[in-house]
Amino acid sequence: MYNCALIKFKDITDKYGHLTPIESKLDTPFEIKRIYYITKVEQGTTRGFHSHRKLHQVLICLNGSVKIRVKNPKEEEVFELNDPSVGLYVGTLIWREMFDFTEGSVLLVLASEYYDEDDYIRNYDFYLDEAKKRF
Repeated sequence: MYNCALIKFKDITDKYGHLTPIESKLDTPFEIKRIYYITKVEQGTTRGFHSHRKLHQVLICLNGSVKIRVKNPKEEEVFELNDPSVGLYVGTLIWREMFDFTEGSVLLVLASEYYDEDDYIRNYDFYLDEAKKRF
């Protein structure tokens, strides 16, 4: 899908477990300016329902699993994240919805920008109007 792809990170494994290093601009296609995580999502809850004009993200499920529906005006795809050494890159003007969180799941988000409410497009019709100019 255009402007959206899985990223496989290094997974260093030994008798002590797994270590997955992620370095800004080396392992992500942007400088990381903000990190947050989503936990304790009740079964049946869907989150997201927005897009960004400038912000790029990498989503990584550190524990459990979660499905991510990504859309642009021409395509739609669902990714299941269940491996902490795999991230989903979501570029600009990609609509996203997160759902099917398993109990105990932890979704980590690496973001290219600091929080800016003006960067969000939360209305799907407005999103389509803006995104159709690009896609």
